[in-house]
This record gives sequence, structure tokens and C-alpha cells, in this order.
Amino acid sequence: MAHKIDGILLVDKMEDETSYDVVKKVKSLFGGGRVQKVGHAGTLDPFATGLLIILLGQGTKLSNFIMSGTKLYLAGIRLGIETDTMDPTGRVMVTRKVPDFVPEFIQQTCREFVGDIEQVPPAYSAVKYKGVRAYKLARRGLDVNLKRRTITVHSLRILSINLPDITIAVSCSSGTYVRSLASDFGKKLGTGAHLRSLRRLASGPFEVRDAVGSREISNENEYPLLREKVIPLGDALPDMREIEVDNVLAEKVQYGYQPIWEDLAKGTCDMWEGSAKLIRDGNLIAIVNVNMGKEVDHGKIKIKRVFS
Repeated sequence: MAHKIDGILLVDKMEDETSYDVVKKVKSLFGGGRVQKVGHAGTLDPFATGLLIILLGQGTKLSNFIMSGTKLYLAGIRLGIETDTMDPTGRVMVTRKVPDFVPEFIQQTCREFVGDIEQVPPAYSAVKYKGVRAYKLARRGLDVNLKRRTITVHSLRILSINLPDITIAVSCSSGTYVRSLASDFGKKLGTGAHLRSLRRLASGPFEVRDAVGSREISNENEYPLLREKVIPLGDALPDMREIEVDNVLAEKVQYGYQPIWEDLAKGTCDMWEGSAKLIRDGNLIAIVNVNMGKEVDHGKIKIKRVFS
């Protein structure tokens, strides 16, 4: 039997392929019993390019942790044209003349979109509306009234202005729709707009410059190189606190044991709370969450995921 592969693979997705297309290619190349499950953390629309994090084997258990990271995008916005999908694939709904805005006015408008802001997801999105994916209803011509939700734009920088086109770099929280951001930006300027292009540059600690091109995945001869590019489970969440455990505790946790604070504190008075990785000899054993009370001995530990 082939050796099982668990971890994540950073892929630079091409334009005009779906995220699922990349998943299928990876599953085919890493087949033969070497990987049981393949998924991805954070969908990229077909017109978009850039970093797509592929989850291999037990790496699929990391989906929520990886998807929660901050995203960095390079986005092209075209003023004066609104489409029903808010991107270049949609039907043109409205066109307007674009005034010769001075750069300072555009910069000032950008600043209004930094911080915690409310945003309505696009009707053509995977958000569920009355139990159905919104895009399925929108494609049938049905009204989709999605609720506003709060997202965070950490920074928004204008890189170039060549009206009617504007290029921006945006750092934002998980759950942000850059299509909605582009549309709202156009409405604020009074011209309307749609997202002309999108490239994901980073997700959490991972950057597209470290990714393999999706074209390479279709070539069987590239398998040895791609296998070396797989990031093991223990390194897949580099920003999370790491706790080394002994063999006895590792085996107990893998068999369902719920650790207590004394198992992890190792006699120290270092008070902390949040998520942590339990590691043994470089292998990820489990992810736990520590919720502290007023005193150390009031700490409550909950296992979030266990890895075999």
C-alpha cells in the first residue's frame, strides 16, 4: 500500500478553472491510495487567480482554522459598469460616465472602507439563503435578500489609477467578498463598479509566491516535486501555540482522553488561553482550546480535532 499523505499544498490557481478543478487534479495526481480526501480552504471564483490552499488527507480537518486567517488580494476595479454578478462574468446592468476624478478624492473614499464595515454578500455566492446556495436561486432569476454582516478591512491601498480602472491591494478578514467591496466602492463614488480582476496573494501566513502553479499538477512527472511541496500537519498552522507532549499523553489523547491543565502546563505558571497544537516528535496529535478562569486551576481544555 502507498504511504498516506496528510498535510496542505499551496497552489497558484489559473484563470478560468474552478477551485474544484484544482482539487480533482490534485486527487488524480496524488491517487493510488496515497491520499484519501482532498479539499480546499477558501474558494476562488473561476475568473480569479492566486493562492488556493489544498487540504490533503487529515489536512481536511484544518479547514476552519486555515480559512479564518487574514487574506491579501490584488484587485482590479472598473468604474462605470455594474454587472449582476459584480464581476466580469456577469450581465451588464448599468453603465455610467466616469468623471475625471482627482486621485485625492479616490484616496479619501478608500479610507471610508477601512475598519469594521457592514457588507452584503453577492447574490451569486455560496452563502445559503433559506437552505439553498444563493447562486442557485440567483441563476433561476429568483430574488435573494442576503443579510448584512460585519467584516474587517485591515488595509486598502490604491496601487494605480487609470480611469475607469483602479487597482487596489486589500487586506481583509475571512468572509469578506471583494466583489461586494468593489461594488460598494463604485456606489460611493457615484459611478457604480464591478470587480474586473482578482488575485489572492496570501492567506494567513501563506503566500502565493511559495505556491506551485496549477498547470504543474496535471503532469505526472511533477509528482516527486509536488510531494516535496506538501506542508505536513505539524507545520500547517505556524502561528498557533505549540505544546510538546510525551508519548503517553499523545497516545491517550488519540484514544479519546480529555487532557487537563496540569497535563499541558508542565508545572509552570504561564497563564494563557486560546488554541494550541499538541505535538509529538514533529507530528500533530490534536488541536485544543484552553479557556481560563480567574485562576490557573480553573482552566478548561476542549479538544477541537484529533489526528491519528
